[in-house]
Amino acid sequence: MIPSIFFCAACASATPGFQAPAGGEPPALTIYNQNFAVVRESLPLVLQQGVTAVEFAGMTAHLEPDSVILRDPAGLRRLQILEQNYRNDPLTQERLLDLYEGQTIEFTRERADGSIERTRGRIVRSGYVAPRYDAYGNLQWQQPPQPVIEVDGTLRFQLPGMPLFPSLKDDTVLRPTLRWQIETDKPGSFPAELAYVTGGMNWSADYNIVSPEQGDRLDIVGWVTIVNKTGKTFSDARIKLMAGDVNKLDPQENDFRLGFAAKSAAQQEAMGPVVTEKSFDEFHLYTLARQTTLHDAETKQVEFVRASGVPSQRLYVYDGASFDMNQWRGWASENLRTEPSYGTQTNKKVWVMREFKNSAEQGLGIPLPKGRMRFYRQDSDRRLEFTGENTIDHTPKDELLRIYTGNSFDLVGERVRTDFKVDLGAHWIDESFEITLRNHKKEAVEFRVVEHLYRWVNWEIKDCELPWTKKDSQTIEFKINVPVDGERVIKYRVHYTW
Repeated sequence: MIPSIFFCAACASATPGFQAPAGGEPPALTIYNQNFAVVRESLPLVLQQGVTAVEFAGMTAHLEPDSVILRDPAGLRRLQILEQNYRNDPLTQERLLDLYEGQTIEFTRERADGSIERTRGRIVRSGYVAPRYDAYGNLQWQQPPQPVIEVDGTLRFQLPGMPLFPSLKDDTVLRPTLRWQIETDKPGSFPAELAYVTGGMNWSADYNIVSPEQGDRLDIVGWVTIVNKTGKTFSDARIKLMAGDVNKLDPQENDFRLGFAAKSAAQQEAMGPVVTEKSFDEFHLYTLARQTTLHDAETKQVEFVRASGVPSQRLYVYDGASFDMNQWRGWASENLRTEPSYGTQTNKKVWVMREFKNSAEQGLGIPLPKGRMRFYRQDSDRRLEFTGENTIDHTPKDELLRIYTGNSFDLVGERVRTDFKVDLGAHWIDESFEITLRNHKKEAVEFRVVEHLYRWVNWEIKDCELPWTKKDSQTIEFKINVPVDGERVIKYRVHYTW
């Protein structure tokens, strides 16, 4: 007979066959910002000679079963899992109705006078539907069929009262459970390490950025937001956050191979950092300084970066060309290049962008994980007003951030094509544009005007009196100062050859 051991995470000290290690080794989590986590827990085992049956009722509801690793971290014994079974159908009334489908049980109902009426009915159909979750750990709603109960030869499409079940069946579980058949070359008691990948856990970065009433020096506070939808509470856990673009295959493809990656950030303060950061492999890893309890269905926030007086620049960008690519879908490039109406659509909006460098000299100089940046400005009554938001990608230190926050109300741009000539035999096109910039603000403004030379890569700018900069093979940029209530005009001709 194979010895059997049961371990419940919530009642370890009262379970025969298990003894928690001194001090109670806390769980450790490495959470990735791609909706999964690696869980490591200490599992105190007592294994017999030969094969021992072990049951652990403390798993998450989104375990990837073939990611499970059970080992002796001290390396003193070899563990071989001969068989592993994962059960994720915890006991509910609907589940019990399903287990007793086809059988007759008793139902009770309270009458108006307070007395109890007892009825016996056969469960023809339970109406139970196994829960399904998406890749983010969210329960997907499904329309369950109505239960069908036979009472005195009559079918009812609802329960005739509160069901009373005779007893628990042997194959029922109260929470997600792993069952193993374990063989070891050295029996005895020891703290095993259990590690596995689970879905239903995620983290993200959020940045709140405040500007004073006048000026563009920024106060930046960054938060990490951790969301636990695993169906399990982790008490006093040691938590690390891995940021980056990890190569993680979709669990629905039934392939649970794990990749690692990250980029992150932290801020050192006199009182000690709340989150510390280090490079890990090709990525960055954040570690929360304090152990914390992460409850199921909980959202937890921890500050990880704080900087004051970060110099920034506000940019006004006019990109006047507007392309509706659906209009040109299916066109060959050689036909599109010579189409007269291509690229003549325009818009009048001038983008507002905030730019600052992620460097130590600017008060930062830490890897910033991707997330949402919200911008606020202090009004004359010292209250903060929201002025825009956008997302950033993972940004290493010493890199420039340029974030679009909205369109300017008082700045206007207009772009008009004034001439178009084409000689297909000689293989050239001449195209002329006139760009008008107007400033209705109370101070002078520098516009950055971006022009896309979209017809071909061989081009030459003609008839332009203003300086411009080549940004790439098909983009140029003008920097034009426009006075208060003023107007400036850019004129140029581009000569294409092929």
